[in-house]
This record gives sequence, C-alpha cells and structure tokens, in this order.
Amino acid sequence: MRNIPVDVSAMTFVCVSPPRPKLVNQDTGEVKTDRNGQTVFTVGLSAADAMGRVDLLNVAVTGDQTVTIGEVVTPVGLVAFPWEAVLGGEKRWGVAFRAERIAPVSVASASGSSDSSAAAGVA
Repeated sequence: MRNIPVDVSAMTFVCVSPPRPKLVNQDTGEVKTDRNGQTVFTVGLSAADAMGRVDLLNVAVTGDQTVTIGEVVTPVGLVAFPWEAVLGGEKRWGVAFRAERIAPVSVASASGSSDSSAAAGVA
C-alpha cells in the first residue's frame, strides 16, 4: 500500500472528535492494535486551508492522544493512503489518514522539531 506524505504547513487543524479506540469489528467491539500490540485510536480533525475550504478527516494514530475538542493541533507525520474493499457485496474505496501523533500547536511549536515551522504557521 502506498503512503502519500501530506504537507500540513499551509493548513489549520482543529480537533472535532476526541480520541477513541478504532474498532476492527463493530459487532464484536474488537479494538484495532498495531504490530506492537498498542491500541490504535481515531481522532476527528477539521482541516482548513488559506482559501477557507474545510474538510473533515479521521486520523488513525497509535496510542492515546492528549487533545480535546476545539483544540488547534498538528498531525505530525501525516500520510494518506488509498484503500478499497468489498463490503456486503459492494465495492467501496476511499482515502484514509494516519499520523505518528496529534500534537497541540503549543506543544508542536515548542518542540523545536522540523514540524515546528508547520505548527507556527497554523496558529
């Protein structure tokens, strides 16, 4: 599967849905884990560009994230990847998102990492 890096430097992200465990199976409640056995969480984000266009995306991230609804954040190491599946006899497809972590802008900009330039322009 091809991971496509996402340039977040010109976008503002706001947490719109708190971190919640990602489910493998809705019926059984089985929670998704990564290769190391850590729980994968989904965080709902709004992504706005300079033109005012807003998209909503669910971002998968390993480990519980310390972000709250309404908080301006930076998805560190954000990648997109295409997927397709046959569900209920119907072919479906889309683009999913994954990040290394979801950092509050104040934390991301204070970290001094290469992501700080992206976070600084977001506030």
